[in-house]
This record gives sequence, structure tokens and C-alpha cells, in this order.
Amino acid sequence: MRTASGHTSRRAVAIGVLKKFRSLFRFAKSHSGTQQRRTRVSRAEMWALCELREHPGMSVTQLADAMALRQSTVSNLINKLIQRQLVRRKRDHVDARVVHLYLTAAGQRMVTKSSSAPHNVLLDALEHLSIKTLRLLDRELASLLARKRE
Repeated sequence: MRTASGHTSRRAVAIGVLKKFRSLFRFAKSHSGTQQRRTRVSRAEMWALCELREHPGMSVTQLADAMALRQSTVSNLINKLIQRQLVRRKRDHVDARVVHLYLTAAGQRMVTKSSSAPHNVLLDALEHLSIKTLRLLDRELASLLARKRE
């Protein structure tokens, strides 16, 4: 939408960006549903399983950092995977407060049978941007979030 002076209005650009965000989220959601139906684990659960395959013994905090999720979210996710006997916990032999996470044999089979490389669709899309663009996007989103929290 152009104003009388010929410039695109801020609102029109914002709506265009919003539509693109929604399209990305819709794509990620539909892609996640396909994975979930095929393996009976959610995309996030599969991502966690793959992280544990690549880095056996991670703590919940390390896994949360790797997945860019809150620790409480990952704890809940891990509890579900433990209930399904796909992951097991093991206390550290030096510091019993520290818990390490490992795949069970069933968890290993689940990761192996997954036909597609598990990843977060949005993270994958972001990783295709240049580092300059990522840094700019990061700064702008941080600024936007800071203004919304005021």
C-alpha cells in the first residue's frame, strides 16, 4: 500500500512481515505433523533424541540451550521420553545433583528409523541467512521485545 507521497506505509510493510512469519510457522507446524505421524514422536522430541545421540550425557540445561527452549519445557519433554522408555537419566558419580541423559536402546532405534534428518524447520531457515542478516534480525527482534516489555 502506497501513500500519496509514493512511499510504502509502515503498516503495510509490517503486515507483509507478519504474513511471512505466519507462513513460516504454518510450514513448520505442517512439517512437524508429518514427522509426528511417521514416528509417533513430536518434532521437538525427535530433536531432543538426536541431540542426545550426538551428545550422550548432556544435562537438561545443556539440552535446553542446544534446542533454544526453557529448561522447564525440556524437563517436561524429557519426562515424556523417559515414560516412553526412550531416554534414561543417570546421576553423576562425582556430583549427585547433576543428572546426565542418555538414549535407551529403544530411543536409539527411534532415531535410526527416522527417515528424515530431524531439525527445527525455523532454525534451518534462519541458518540459511547471512551472519550479517542474522545479527541485524537478532538486534531488531531484541529491540522489539524490549519495547513490548516496557
